[in-house]
Amino acid sequence: MRVAVAKYAIGAPRDFAEFADKQAQWLSQARAGGAQLAVLPEYLSLELGATFGAATQGDLHASLVAIQQYHEAWLALFGLLARELRLHVVAGSFLYDHEGRGRYRNRSYAFAPDGGRLWQDKLQLTGFEKQAGVIEPGDALKTFDLAGERAGIAICYDIEFPLPVRAQCEAGARLLIAPSCTDTQAGATRVRVGCLARALENRAFVAQAVTAGEALWSPALDTNTGEAAVYAPMDAGLPADGMLATTRGHQRWAFADLDFAALEASRERAQVANDRDWAGQWKPAIARAQRTQWDEGR
Repeated sequence: MRVAVAKYAIGAPRDFAEFADKQAQWLSQARAGGAQLAVLPEYLSLELGATFGAATQGDLHASLVAIQQYHEAWLALFGLLARELRLHVVAGSFLYDHEGRGRYRNRSYAFAPDGGRLWQDKLQLTGFEKQAGVIEPGDALKTFDLAGERAGIAICYDIEFPLPVRAQCEAGARLLIAPSCTDTQAGATRVRVGCLARALENRAFVAQAVTAGEALWSPALDTNTGEAAVYAPMDAGLPADGMLATTRGHQRWAFADLDFAALEASRERAQVANDRDWAGQWKPAIARAQRTQWDEGR
C-alpha cells in the first residue's frame, strides 16, 4: 500500500469553493504520486473559519458554530474526491456538533473509493481543548478495513496513549493513522515520539499528517510546527530509526510504500518482540511497584 501524509499549509480560503479547490489540488498530487491512501491533518475544518468575518475568525466558539453549515458539503466534497481519484482519504478532522447542542467532537472522517465512509472521534482532550469548554471526547474506538489491511485512527494526542492504540492493534490494526496539529516543537516531538512508540509496541505502521505555517487570524491554527512522517517498528528488515518517510522544508507530501508481508515476516526474525511480550508487563510480581529500603552497608 502506498501512503501519502500531508504537511498541509494552512491558508485563508475566501469561501467553501476555494477550500474545495485546494483539497482537489492537494489530493490530486497525492494520487499522482501513486498513493492509495492520503492523510490530511487534524483541525482541517478550522481553516474554513477564514470564510467568515474577522470577529468570527478570532473567536473559537463563534467559528465552531459557523463552520457547522459546511458539514454536509464537507462530507460530499471528500466523498466525491475519494471516488473520482480512486483514493482512500482520511480528511483530517472536523469539529462537529454531533447532537446539535453546542458540544463538539473532534471527528476524523475516512472516505473510500467505493463511496464508503466512517469516522473516529478523538478520545483524549488536550489542555487547549479542555479549556475551550465546548469540546468533548469520543466514546468509541474503531478499526476498519482499508485496501485489504486493518487500520485504526488515533487523532494527535490519542497516539500518545498506549492502551487504546493497543486495543486497536489487538483488533487487527497494522496501520495507525494519526492526523495531528501542534503549535510548538515540544508538541511536535511528543506526537512523533508517540508514533514511534506505538509502532514499536505493536509492530505496526503509523502514518502522521501535520499542519504547517501560520494562520494568525485563528486562535486554534495560529502557529503550526512539525513534519509529516510514516513510521515503522525498529527491527530486522525495517528502518533502524523507525522512519520510512518524512517531509522536509516546503515539501507537501511524504510517500511510503507499506509492505505488510515484510512487517509480518519481521516477527519471525525479531531482535525484540514488544508486541508478543506485551503481556509480560502484567505479571503479578511487577504489576505494582513496591517501596523498598536501602540495604544497610557493611
